[in-house]
Amino acid sequence: MAEDVLQLPLQYLKGVGPRKAADLKKAGLNTVEDLLFRFPRRYEDRSKLQKIIALRPGMTAAISGTVLNAGLAHTRRPGFKLFSALVQDESGQIQAVWPNQAFLKDVIRSQQRIVMFGKVEIWGSRGLQITDPEFEIIKDGSREPGAGSPEDTEPQLHIGRIVPVYERTGSVTTNMQRRFVWQALEQLPAGGFDPVPEDILKRERWPARHDALWQAHFPPSDAPVDDLNNFTTAAQRRLVFEDFFVFQTGLALRRKENAQVRKLLVSKVDDRIRQRSRDVLPFKLTAGQRDALLEIVTDMQKAWPMQRLLQGDVGAGKTIVALLAAVVAMENGFQVAVMAPTEILAEQHYRTIVKTLDLSRRSGAKADGKPYRVALLSGRVTAATRRDLLPAIERGEVNIVVGTQALVQAHVKFKALALVVIDEQHRFGVVQRGTLAAKGANPDVLVMTATPIPRTLALTECGDMEVSVIRGLPPGRQPIKTIVRADSRRDEAYALMREEIRRGRQVYVIYPLVEESEKIDLKAATAMCDEITRIFPEFSVALLHGRMKGDEKDAVMRRFLAGQLQILVSTTVVEVGVDVANATLMVVEHAERFGLSQLHQLRGRIGRGEHASTCMLLYQAPWSDDARERLKAMAETSDGFVIAERDLRLRGPGDFFGTRQHGLPALRAGDLLRDADLLERAFDEARTRVDNDTLTPALQDYVRSVWQRQFGLITVG
Repeated sequence: MAEDVLQLPLQYLKGVGPRKAADLKKAGLNTVEDLLFRFPRRYEDRSKLQKIIALRPGMTAAISGTVLNAGLAHTRRPGFKLFSALVQDESGQIQAVWPNQAFLKDVIRSQQRIVMFGKVEIWGSRGLQITDPEFEIIKDGSREPGAGSPEDTEPQLHIGRIVPVYERTGSVTTNMQRRFVWQALEQLPAGGFDPVPEDILKRERWPARHDALWQAHFPPSDAPVDDLNNFTTAAQRRLVFEDFFVFQTGLALRRKENAQVRKLLVSKVDDRIRQRSRDVLPFKLTAGQRDALLEIVTDMQKAWPMQRLLQGDVGAGKTIVALLAAVVAMENGFQVAVMAPTEILAEQHYRTIVKTLDLSRRSGAKADGKPYRVALLSGRVTAATRRDLLPAIERGEVNIVVGTQALVQAHVKFKALALVVIDEQHRFGVVQRGTLAAKGANPDVLVMTATPIPRTLALTECGDMEVSVIRGLPPGRQPIKTIVRADSRRDEAYALMREEIRRGRQVYVIYPLVEESEKIDLKAATAMCDEITRIFPEFSVALLHGRMKGDEKDAVMRRFLAGQLQILVSTTVVEVGVDVANATLMVVEHAERFGLSQLHQLRGRIGRGEHASTCMLLYQAPWSDDARERLKAMAETSDGFVIAERDLRLRGPGDFFGTRQHGLPALRAGDLLRDADLLERAFDEARTRVDNDTLTPALQDYVRSVWQRQFGLITVG
């Protein structure tokens, strides 16, 4: 059975053994299936043999000949050994040399037939040589390069064909991997189960799985090498589609299973609740906000738990939409939990919620005449406050709890948790999100992000969720003007700062702070604050950074919020959570050191009010091409979705969220940038087949087994 071979541990494959299996395991290769779905980094056409007489310096060439003599050569460098072999064909002779590979004296001997592939160089006065070539000894009975079929014994794998080149893994060289892959393919029986449905294979004219694996690893001699290296051959695209299709089918099955789970607390909406929401609303919603709220509240009235992602650019008004959804839940007598990734952001949400519910000026009364009770639960809450707060939450006396990951601690218990709101969801791990949701009886989950997620990432990270998108800015907001300037023109920045402050506005000056050079950066940020204070003695200046104590940070932020500070010099601690409507100018120092999405998030701290705002990005030369592209994108658009797509292209999917442990699926063949069209098609095919119940039992079983083996705990919401 093909599946039995695919699940064979690699250490039992001929030539692997425990040591090499351990190295392969470090690269995530445990079974034959893992090995066969780790595709070559590139392909080299080594099928066209050159005559020795035609070789020229700088060429990378394949030759075939006879070894005239071979042995270790003496060198002047102590401990350095050079193995060389003189090789001859019918046109001439050339020396091949392998630095520091003395073991070859037991491999390459006189009178052997050899095929080599490597770079041709000039070696002093001795003429041409091939340096450190890949080679194969042609044994009696083995087939000549480019001849024969996969059934023949002793194939020439490394020379004389289009050769797959794999990434080295520990002690396992690319040549070894080539042999292991060949052996695995030879053990794989033809036919067998194929995860890609037959109708798709016929429609796309794609090969079956067995043939596709052979062609992807050991392409036929007429395969275009450029197509292979671009991963656009029929075999490669078919395997990419399989990768996406199996993953998307798993997400679609999970989505369907979520819809079959029943929640105990189902919200209802009537005229009284609609009026209560209008009373809370401080302004008229945009069309995008209204549409998103309708989708969310519709989900809350269903019998199964909501799993919805709310996307919106910085300042798009996601928080008010989430709060109105919370009002619906609270008016039904239920509790709401709001989890934010940092204390600053949690406190920002707490203040916004309290202000919007207007507990101080209006009654903020619910239908029973009592005001909503809002609580903040974070690591900085005192033990005394916590002692009173936790029992109140458990008794259901607190309607909405805002906090950090402190919310997921075991001793935090709810009486009637019906809605979980998670902000900046990419900053939380899977377990944290799941633990918070588990504190209720299958509550509705609303996940928010101000980092617009490109569609390809959304389909993989959030494929089992419904997605709502708020586009555009609320009324009265103006687009932010972005200017890129060299550090040598910082006088322009200072002039603009003085002009804005004299208009009564406030200014951010942002300094980078990265872990690798945190102490140096912090010292530089402190020096910058001193410099700003010296240049602007008539204005109030303060420094804010992540190493300050919580009370110190709070004091600085309160002064800035109150307008007592004109200039706030800060590290990226203000990236999220700080909302100062009067701040209209941001100057970013060393902008070339920031990521594109991070710059966009920082820029979103200004333009929060009705006043025109400007972001000035100062860079220090020399700057890289990537940095130039990032700052150019910032100047050209303020649309976070456009920014996200460009950032994805610049950084790649693994680094898009700034951390590789984020939880993106470990796709084996698919590339979210290169293969976006196949991802879209796989998504559509998977959802259609799951929704229409047309998956075969064998495919369902296979998908579940792959999810268990390959994706483990990966989930969203």
